[in-house]
Amino acid sequence: MTKVIQTGKEIISVSTEWMGRTLTLEVNRVGFRTSASVLVKYGDTVILGTAQTGPVNPNLDYFPLSIDYEEKFYAAGKISGSRFIKREGRPSDEAILVGRLIDRPLRPLFPKGYRNECQVVASVLSMDPTFRPDAIAMVAASAALMITGAPFDGPVAGLRVGLDENGEFTTFLNKEAMNANQLDLFVAGNENGVMMVEAGASEVDEEVVADGLAWVLENIQPALELQKKLREAVQPEEQEYELVQPNEEVAEQVEKWINEQLTEDFHRPYPERSEMIHGLRLAMNEKFSEGLTEEEWKEIKGDYGEAFAKALHKDVRKGIVEKGVRPDGRKLTEIRDLSSEVGLLPRVHGSSIFTRGLTQAMNIVTLAPLSFAQLVDTMEVTDGERRYMHHYNAPGYTVGEVRRLGSPGRREIGHGYLAERALVAVLPSEEEFPYAIRSVTEIMSQNGSTSMAATCSSCLALMDAGVPIKKPVSGVAMGLMVDDGNYYVLTDLADQEDFAGDMDFKCTGTDAGITALQMDMKVHGLPVDVLRAALTQAKEARAEILKSMLKTLDKPRADISQFAPRIEKLMINPDKIGAVIGKGGETINKITGETGVIIDIKEDGLITFASNNPENMQKALTWVKSLTEEPEVGKIYTGTVVGIKDFGAFVNILPGIDGMLHISQISDKRLDKVTDVLSQGQVVKVKLSAIDDRGKLSLTMRDVEQ
Repeated sequence: MTKVIQTGKEIISVSTEWMGRTLTLEVNRVGFRTSASVLVKYGDTVILGTAQTGPVNPNLDYFPLSIDYEEKFYAAGKISGSRFIKREGRPSDEAILVGRLIDRPLRPLFPKGYRNECQVVASVLSMDPTFRPDAIAMVAASAALMITGAPFDGPVAGLRVGLDENGEFTTFLNKEAMNANQLDLFVAGNENGVMMVEAGASEVDEEVVADGLAWVLENIQPALELQKKLREAVQPEEQEYELVQPNEEVAEQVEKWINEQLTEDFHRPYPERSEMIHGLRLAMNEKFSEGLTEEEWKEIKGDYGEAFAKALHKDVRKGIVEKGVRPDGRKLTEIRDLSSEVGLLPRVHGSSIFTRGLTQAMNIVTLAPLSFAQLVDTMEVTDGERRYMHHYNAPGYTVGEVRRLGSPGRREIGHGYLAERALVAVLPSEEEFPYAIRSVTEIMSQNGSTSMAATCSSCLALMDAGVPIKKPVSGVAMGLMVDDGNYYVLTDLADQEDFAGDMDFKCTGTDAGITALQMDMKVHGLPVDVLRAALTQAKEARAEILKSMLKTLDKPRADISQFAPRIEKLMINPDKIGAVIGKGGETINKITGETGVIIDIKEDGLITFASNNPENMQKALTWVKSLTEEPEVGKIYTGTVVGIKDFGAFVNILPGIDGMLHISQISDKRLDKVTDVLSQGQVVKVKLSAIDDRGKLSLTMRDVEQ
C-alpha cells in the first residue's frame, strides 16, 4: 500500500483471478471528492466507476437514479472519425445501450421509497481491444455503489458469453468474434440469482440459453466476492436516509374502499377495464375530498393517488395468485386478440400494422443502396456499418398523454435495438440482397410490450417490402408473480400486470429458436429453473402469434416495390477498382453524372448500381464492364491499332489492355509488311487466341470476319 498525499488515505487494492485475467479494484487513487470512486483494472482495460449520492429532492416523486456509460475515444487510441467534431459529445446509441445494460440489474436493488439523488458513471479510460468492456463497467458501477453507504443490496456482476467451436460457453471474446457468434448472451446476477438478461442469437434453442444463464451465475462469483472484500476493507459509513412511504392510514382507507368496489365485473378487456378504473378513481377522489377545501385536498391528493395505485396492484396480484385470473379476465397463458395487415401505405417500400389488444405498432420499411448504411463511430477500434437499422417512436398520445416531442430517449433507443436484434439473424446477406434497410416502428397505442409488437410489425413489413428473410420472426412479453415461494408466469404481459409484477421478459424467435432476449427482474434475483420454464412458455406463445401473422402474409413478396430503387451488382477484380474511380474520381463522377445511377464500390470488388431507370442502369453497367472486363481466350474484340512494328501490331482490346497481333496472324496470305493491311488508329476485329504465363495476350485476325 502507498500513501496518497492529497487525501492522506492509503490506496486500498483488492484482486482476484477471474476468467483467465486478474481483476483489480482500487479506491483512494483518484476521485477524492466523490461519494465513492473505484478504479477497475482487467487486462489492459481500466474503468473508473463513480457514485455520487445526495439528499432527497422534494420536487421529485420518484427515485432519481441515473447510470451512464462514458466512451472515451482516447481509451482505444482513437480520434473521432467525424470531420468537424473531435470532442466526445452526445453518447452514441451503443453507449446508451451499455448504460441501460448496467442500469437494469442495479436499479431494483434499492429499497422502495428511497428518494435520495444518486448518479453512477462508468468511464472507460483504457480499453483492451481483445474484448468488450461492458462487463467490467458493470463491476465498476456496482463496486462504487457498494462503498457509498447507500442502501444498495449488491453486489452485481455480469458476463457476455458466446459459443466456441465445440458448442461450449466462452467469454471475453473480441467484437468480431461476438458479431459472428451464434449466441451473444449477456447475463447479470447477484448471490440470489439472475437479475438481467439480454441476448441476440441465430435461432438458438431455449435449453442452450437457459444453460448459459446457469454458466454465467457460476462464473461471476469471484467478481461478487471481490466487491464484498472491497467493502469490508473500506468500511463505508452507512448513509442516513428516510424511505418515502405512503401514508399508512390513507392506504388502509383506500384499500378497504376499493375492496368494496371491485367485483368480478372489473375483469374485462382493457378498453372497458381502463374506463371502469378511471371511473373508480374519480369516485374515490370525490369520496375522500368531501368536506375539504380545494387547497386541503390538493395537499393530500397525491397520497390517495399513490394508495389507489398500490391497492390496484395488490388486487391484480391477488387475482392471479389466488384465482388464476388476470385483470382482463385472461388465463395465465392466454394471448390478447391478434390482428395484422400489410401494404396499407401506397408509396412506401413496405408497411404493416400489428395489433395485440390495445397495443398497436405500425412499421415502415425503406430500401436504399448500400452506401446509405449507417457508419458507426465509437471508441471501439472495430467500428463498421449498420446495414439494417430499426428505429422506434412512441409519442405521448400513444398513452393518452400530452407530451412534448423531442429526440428519442433511452427507452426508445433500447426498444428499437431489441426489435433490430430480433430480425438481424434472418436477414439475407449483402450478396443476396444488396440493400441498406431502414425499419421504423411508429407505435400507435401502448398497453404493454410495444417492443414485441415492433418486432412482429417489422417482420411483416420486411416481407411486404420483398426482403427475402430466411424465416419469419415473432415476439412475446412474459411476466412473473412471486408469492410465498410460488412462481406464476404470465404470457403476453399487459401494463397493469407489468406494474404489479416481478419480471418483464421479452423473447423473439423463429420456429427453430431464439433470435433475441431481454429479461429484467424487480425481485432480487431469480433461479434459473424459473426462467427455463418461462422460456418454454414463451416458445408456445411465439408459435401462436406467428401463426396469426402468417395468415396475413405467409412469405416475402416475390418482388420489391415499384417505388424502391432497383439494384444490380457486378463483381470485379479489386485491382480494377482504380480504373472505375479514375484520377481524382473523374471516371466515376462522369458515369454517375451522365446516367444518374448511384454506384457503390466495396473493397472486395463488389459494385452495386441503384436506379429506377432501366435504360440508364444498363448504360452504367455496360460502361463499368468495359472498364473492368478481364480478357477471355476465344472471345472476339473490336480493338484499335495502337502500335506497329516489323513483326506485327499492338491492338488495344480493353481499357488499358493491349495484345500482340503477329504479322502471321493478320491474314491467311503471306504479308511482306504490316502496313500493307494495318495503320495506326485503325479499328479491327481480333480474336484472343492465348494468354501466356506472364499475362501477355496473343491475337489473331484469321477466320475473323471484319
